[in-house]
Amino acid sequence: MPAQKSVFNTPYRAFLFDMDGTVLNSIAAAERIWTAWALRHGIDVATFLPTIHGARAIDTINRQGLPGLDAEAQAALITEAEIEDVEGIVEVVGAAAFLKTLPADQWAIVTSAPRALALRRMAAAGIPEPSVMVTAEDVKAGKPDPAGYRLAAQRLGVEVTECLIFEDATVGIQAAEAAQADLLVITSTHDHPIQTAHDTMADYDGVEVRADSDGRIRLHSI
Repeated sequence: MPAQKSVFNTPYRAFLFDMDGTVLNSIAAAERIWTAWALRHGIDVATFLPTIHGARAIDTINRQGLPGLDAEAQAALITEAEIEDVEGIVEVVGAAAFLKTLPADQWAIVTSAPRALALRRMAAAGIPEPSVMVTAEDVKAGKPDPAGYRLAAQRLGVEVTECLIFEDATVGIQAAEAAQADLLVITSTHDHPIQTAHDTMADYDGVEVRADSDGRIRLHSI
């Protein structure tokens, strides 16, 4: 099997970023809220928590198969609690400065969070708001479905296969793979980083973006 090409110094039309765990770290806040929810519903916390990352709240709730539960109402309650609790939310090292160097029409955020929650967390972490942001409300199917990444590329006016996707969680990695885009996995936000054949990067402290004469952008280590 041939070696996978490196995403570093490869030209792309745009960069597409997951949010939680990729440009900011909200794991502590999310796990506080989901732990309380799981305990209320008699769900084993230890096995449940690893499944919440990268997925829409409604998809996480529906996967539990709890009888008589209004998943939309429960997801709304989760979102409300998450908007209230931004304690400890911080940027992934170097993310805010890195994003500010990108051409405005060549990057987007694709998150499983609802828009209000995404904006709240980004503000708490100092992450700039992109001109294109795809949130939970924008797609019928959440990650691992690639619809969000395809929609972001469409809104940027490029092919998703010409983009580099930045992810951290299993369902997001699966979404990027399904979109047939190149992928870079951010590793610093999880205690047990995902085992992956894709290129990895701990944070944004040692990278910069460079533009080619044709407008494509490249990720460079510095």
